[in-house]
Amino acid sequence: QVQLVESGGGLVQAGDSLRLSCAASGGTFSMGWFRQAPGKEREFVAAISWPTGSTTNYADSVKGRFTISRDNAKRAVYLQMNSLKPEDTAVYYCAAGLTTISRVTSAYKYWGQGTQVTVSA
Repeated sequence: QVQLVESGGGLVQAGDSLRLSCAASGGTFSMGWFRQAPGKEREFVAAISWPTGSTTNYADSVKGRFTISRDNAKRAVYLQMNSLKPEDTAVYYCAAGLTTISRVTSAYKYWGQGTQVTVSA
């Protein structure tokens, strides 16, 4: 069983930046970030391939503002979020998948508990 632990969420103002981290207990995976706002379905944010991270994919809503990266030595994946908007407010989840990177939740086997990001106007 692989455990994923997210950190780095918080309350910020519009235009600010945050860096989310996700630490994995083991394994080798493609990694993704998803988010879920109140009353909405969980949606794809970004994904990165294993092992080099040479392939990334972003939701249109975050492209150019968010950057996903990974450090395999630390078994960690990061989400740098810049120019945050109130509509980015959500619980952000880290996920680990056994296939090539995907935008679909069903492609990911392991999930973290989530970290809250709140962006005030």
